[in-house]
Amino acid sequence: MLRDEGLDLLTEPECYDLLASGSVGRVGVTVGALPVILPVNYRTVDRDVVFRTSPGTKLRAALDHAVIAFEVDALDERRRSGWSVLIVGRAHEVVDPREVAQLDALGLEPWAGDGGRDRWVRLHPEFVSGRRISQANALGGLGD
Repeated sequence: MLRDEGLDLLTEPECYDLLASGSVGRVGVTVGALPVILPVNYRTVDRDVVFRTSPGTKLRAALDHAVIAFEVDALDERRRSGWSVLIVGRAHEVVDPREVAQLDALGLEPWAGDGGRDRWVRLHPEFVSGRRISQANALGGLGD
């Protein structure tokens, strides 16, 4: 297992497995040269992240084919353990009617009501990284 500053570095397959196991993550975009982090519920399709949105910041990033970041994690504060996966890639809006129909069939519904979130964004990873911390890591690497 590779380590970085007391954290276990995850392999790319481990990252994709964890990514597929989640349902809520955060999208990072740039607005006026400043970072903006926004929560989304999502699914993975062929290793890509897809989510619904409405006109606004996330859709604008997709229409501009901007490089965006997506992060998902799971933490257990009591056990001082968890993992985090980060992917970075270009976003685009899904407009092909067949692909939209396939994504609609995933059953991904916005948590905050519909609110016009009828547009799909797809993020294809160009960079993938992940880290895991366990109580042994947090206590200075016991068990190494």
